[in-house]
Amino acid sequence: MPYLDKYKLYLEDLPQCLDTADKTGHYTVFGYTSDLDILMKWDIHKFNQMIADYLVDQPRTQEHDYICDVRSFARIVSYYVIHGLGGEINVTDIRVCEYLQSLFETYPALGGTCAQGAAALGALGVPLVAHITDRSNAVCEFMNYPKLSIFSKGELLPASRAASKEAPVCHMILQYNKGDIVLIGGEKYVIPVSNRLILDYDHIHSHLPVDPEFLIYCEQNADKFYSYNISGFNAITDLEVLKKRVAELKAHYFKFKGRNPDCRIYFEGAHYLNSACKDYVFLALSECIDILGMNGEELVDLCKEQGRMVNEDNLESVLSGLELVRSAYPVKGIVMHTKDYSMYYGEKVEKANIEKGLTLGNLMSGTKARIGRYGSYQDCEESLELPLSPVGMKLAQELEELTVETKRVSTSDFERPHGRKIVSMGMENNFTSDIKLPSGRMTDNGNQFVCLVPSRYMEHPVDTIGLGDTFVAGMQLGFLH
Repeated sequence: MPYLDKYKLYLEDLPQCLDTADKTGHYTVFGYTSDLDILMKWDIHKFNQMIADYLVDQPRTQEHDYICDVRSFARIVSYYVIHGLGGEINVTDIRVCEYLQSLFETYPALGGTCAQGAAALGALGVPLVAHITDRSNAVCEFMNYPKLSIFSKGELLPASRAASKEAPVCHMILQYNKGDIVLIGGEKYVIPVSNRLILDYDHIHSHLPVDPEFLIYCEQNADKFYSYNISGFNAITDLEVLKKRVAELKAHYFKFKGRNPDCRIYFEGAHYLNSACKDYVFLALSECIDILGMNGEELVDLCKEQGRMVNEDNLESVLSGLELVRSAYPVKGIVMHTKDYSMYYGEKVEKANIEKGLTLGNLMSGTKARIGRYGSYQDCEESLELPLSPVGMKLAQELEELTVETKRVSTSDFERPHGRKIVSMGMENNFTSDIKLPSGRMTDNGNQFVCLVPSRYMEHPVDTIGLGDTFVAGMQLGFLH
């Protein structure tokens, strides 16, 4: 049957779930980083003037690229903008940040996957605990929700009491709009997708400082948590520093899971400043986490590194790409989110409702895109008026047709011409593959559970900042049972 829209059903079920969480004392926990984002108000005329003044080379970027002056800013950022790409780049000279603040109108916002996800759930009234690195007053003001507790100095505190007097860690954020025309050397380039670029002048998160007392707290209270969301490794560029930090945290995760096997450890990837560090983190953590999360651009990049091109709008291509990633980093499952749909691929997760998590993640993310802030229950309810993405609906239909085709041929499985097998089990979509990978390895032949949910879609979002982080927050609600 065609995709069944359950957005309203899952949203209306949320208050009862949260009431149960309050009564039973169950939480989700978020770690580890936060910062103050300095958002630059997009002005295509000012951007084009900057390009005219400072772009001396062709727009391009490369491995381990960084911004050291305004000319390198023009070269790198123009490449991202004309291709509609998102990402994260290191800035090594504070004068670049000062120039951008003089060029664009700016305003502050909350930054960090952990912090933004926590705030997004806080706005919905979800009880949770967060470990953040930047506890400046400017950051904590954005996280001041009644049921959001910050771990600080060995105790759980409301954000207003956890705030320190330290200066905030600042990241510059440039978001650009689909359809605007960039002028480069007399040529016109139409921006294909609204997106954002993060510019880090940050010497703290390159070491990912995690409070040891927080790890002890989580281990001692593991039975209270239904999910543990981790992120923040992407800013580490020194492989030796990374190895030490990962070793410490892996020991913690194993101890934590030993005390609560049902708690899902969800690791959200990101744009890594060092690809060798990314490979090390993904491979090392695949031994102890349950789910690896990423956006569509990150999936494309991971597959490109292994010699395969992936088209986000093609179901067969995406499934093949997800399988390739799981072969390289053998996690139990992968969640991928794009502007048009979200998808889970991997082993079936017991004591969880994956479809619910994907749906509420899409809804919360779409709400932030629509109104430019983390949404309340009423805000999310109003977002139900947004249409479902046509691309997402097309892929959902294609996934259904794979199972329908299977049912017509056999009640067990169907071998497709290129060697792939699809197994259908009622309303669930299960995918089994024996595709040979470029490395020569074969995936295991167990059934792969696939769930795809089309997004509530906006052609021109009000905001593109933190949409993935907000999606991740909503995904955690699928583990609340």
